[in-house]
Amino acid sequence: MTPALDGRTSTELAISGMTCASCAMRIEKKLNRLEGVTAGVNYATGNARVEHPAGVSTATLVETVEKLGYGAAPPATREEPTSEGADRSDGSGDSGGEVGALRHRVLVSAALSAPVVALAMVPAWQFVDWQWISLVLAAPVVVWGGWRFHRAAAVNLRHGTATMDTLISLGTLAALLWSVWALVFGDAGMPGMTHRLSFTAEPGDAIYLETAAAVTTFVLAGRFFEERARRRAGEALRALLDLGAKDVALLTDAGEERVPVERLVVGDRFVVRPGERVATDGVVVAGVGAVDASTVTGESVPVEVSQGAEVVGGCVAVGSRLVVRATRVGADTQLARIARRVAEAQHGKAAIQRLADRVSGVFVPVVVLIAVATFVGWLVLARDVTGAFTAAVAVLIIACPCALGLATPTALMVGTGRGAQLGILLRGPEVLESTRRVDTVVLDKTGTLTTGRMRLVGDVADTALRRAAAVEDGSTHPIARAIADAGRARGALPAATDARTIDGLGVSGTVDGVEVLVGRPALLAEHGMDLTAALRAELEAAQAEGATAVVVGWEGAARAVLAVTDTVRETSAAAIAELRALGVRPVLLTGDHESAARAVAASVGIDDVRAGVLPEQKADTVAALQAEGHAVAMVGDGVNDAAALAQADLGLAMGAGTDVAIEAGDVTLVREDLRAVPDALRLARRTLGTIRGNLFWAFAYNVAALPLAALGLLDPMVAGAAMAFSSVFVVGNSLRLRRFR
Repeated sequence: MTPALDGRTSTELAISGMTCASCAMRIEKKLNRLEGVTAGVNYATGNARVEHPAGVSTATLVETVEKLGYGAAPPATREEPTSEGADRSDGSGDSGGEVGALRHRVLVSAALSAPVVALAMVPAWQFVDWQWISLVLAAPVVVWGGWRFHRAAAVNLRHGTATMDTLISLGTLAALLWSVWALVFGDAGMPGMTHRLSFTAEPGDAIYLETAAAVTTFVLAGRFFEERARRRAGEALRALLDLGAKDVALLTDAGEERVPVERLVVGDRFVVRPGERVATDGVVVAGVGAVDASTVTGESVPVEVSQGAEVVGGCVAVGSRLVVRATRVGADTQLARIARRVAEAQHGKAAIQRLADRVSGVFVPVVVLIAVATFVGWLVLARDVTGAFTAAVAVLIIACPCALGLATPTALMVGTGRGAQLGILLRGPEVLESTRRVDTVVLDKTGTLTTGRMRLVGDVADTALRRAAAVEDGSTHPIARAIADAGRARGALPAATDARTIDGLGVSGTVDGVEVLVGRPALLAEHGMDLTAALRAELEAAQAEGATAVVVGWEGAARAVLAVTDTVRETSAAAIAELRALGVRPVLLTGDHESAARAVAASVGIDDVRAGVLPEQKADTVAALQAEGHAVAMVGDGVNDAAALAQADLGLAMGAGTDVAIEAGDVTLVREDLRAVPDALRLARRTLGTIRGNLFWAFAYNVAALPLAALGLLDPMVAGAAMAFSSVFVVGNSLRLRRFR
């Protein structure tokens, strides 16, 4: 349960017993009827996310769900099955137990159904009273094999509703009972009677044992493959959650002590040996080596680390022993935040899913009405009881709301999971629609196109550098850090008081009793400090070489030019080329001087440069591009990018940037590689395309199949197989996203 600032609370429930999208819609509607409650139920993940007033307890939510005949519990308290093969046919328990139970029922049902179908299909194999043998074999399949359908249908009936299970239960039980009636009271029970599928069969003598058994087996098999595929769809998130270390070598005064990772607190030091996972986020305090972060950030090459380097929990140490000081633990770690973001994205619903949800909510009652109308229509128009019954059963069995319910969430599960493996985190499904329209990408320079690891170049007088460094020391901006580090390298910095940031211009503070200004020439000019000809020439020379230059001054005079250079990321040019190949125009937007900005832009292949832009003007620039009719994506990493990220149609935050930027973005790029930007666009577009393909198939299948069944053009056995295949197809199509590169 997560408390919110407005007095509302967010609660997640694990729902058991759902068998189709109609179940999810029922639960969602019931929860939303509670006062102040907003709920979303995801059939594919088996979870419900509920926003509710603090006065509505979790127990009330659970009770509401259970009254509908389903199970509900917070995920942490949900009981795990003792073995995968445990028979949890009521739908409770985890997916592993569910898959094992389904496998067992499918195998037994298939073994019993095969001879029933064979005897019905091959007249030469039929013998005296073979129908009774078929009944003995088929009855356990329909009753025991299909028990999950009958039980769920009964529960739904008790609550005055209907789901997919209602259709299957009605269809298979009708076929079985019709056959029993025909065997006991009709000519079908007489010795020597041939089956309706033989060439000499009479319509009034028809029995449907093979239909009842085969349909039950087909549907069970479909559920088995669907459940197994759904588990595979969620593997990426489960693998992410499993990356965390279980225990850690904690350093204490007495030496190393192996303790559970939960005992770590911020500030603890722990040892990571080669081949071990880093237990939590931290800073290396001793040792030199490398870490393989591929499973967490998508970085394919191990990163060299030494004293002072930050490491992420879940990465694998390579090379030598490291001592790390914990900086984040538990839910605050990057791994936990990634998993939380992925889970939130998988739970959401894209706008494209709303139509499917509305259809699923009324699907089953409509199908039952169509089946009744089909039966009556055949009786009135064709006066054929057998044809009427066959067509009505086919209508009941071939309808498949599951495919509609699975179309969006399974694609989201696989797409967001694959994205997490590649260091791409989507905030939610609504992001997918935004990526489809994007035609312009606005990129910040420092920390985005460049590494953000800046260094001071050129000779600077000691006093000017140390005073500038003292004022900049409190800032986290890359330029400020470069100046502060350079000053500190010459010795201890003097104390700075009254330090403050002047947005977009620079900083000021009091050092050695005088007010020191560091920033753009315009900042110093406002305070009457104009540049001398020599300083101006030095400034222009630094900018011409692509450096970012600031000026330091005090007591009414500009004293020195500080030139800071950054390194363009090796992959930036390739990323820009990929963006152009996607039909997206890149734009460089930076607060740096025109010359420095154009030098970087030319090196990576960007023509459109907007330089000298103040932080508050970045959002205005994005808005201006939008006003021209462009769908704009913004890529940034700093606090000064947050407003522009929020203004853009799609905000992409570099994961190494600030928390403010990450929270403002729609997509977080965990790996420090600009190629993640075109990767994110391609993955989001591919996921959206998969969702659209799934929904098209689901709608087209039902629109085409129901009329064919009603016209008597589909045998119920074929209908059962087609229905099972439709759900498996949708999930299988989504699984193709796992191969995204």
